[in-house]
Amino acid sequence: MRLRQAPTTPPMAKINVTPIIDVALVLVIILLVTAPMMSLSDLPVDLPGAHARDTERPDFISLTMAADGRLALDEAPLGGLADVAPRLRDRLAARRDTNRLVVVRADASLPHAAVRRLLDAAREGGALNLGIATSQISGGRP
Repeated sequence: MRLRQAPTTPPMAKINVTPIIDVALVLVIILLVTAPMMSLSDLPVDLPGAHARDTERPDFISLTMAADGRLALDEAPLGGLADVAPRLRDRLAARRDTNRLVVVRADASLPHAAVRRLLDAAREGGALNLGIATSQISGGRP
């Protein structure tokens, strides 16, 4: 008696790329969500409150002043107020956009004069569009 052989299927020559594409798209989404968070410095800042707030462009430059006077340009710490203008000028020249928004994040406990000196240093560094970051106050307007 002759034994039957099971039919053999040819080896699979194609690779299913759908799971690879799914994983790649999830990684891209994670990168897009977390990238704006990386541009802010780690200095602890208590922002002043405001009722109305404009939306910020995602490609702004962040200039931060902490309550103790420490400064940072985006995520890079600065030595002092004298470093603001040259470093900001270099950053604006590197991005080739003098109209880029520079957002000043100053602690609410800082005196007005300190924030004004920081704004003047940013203007000296070539910033044409300046904004001041605030935290949103919930509730109605007074």
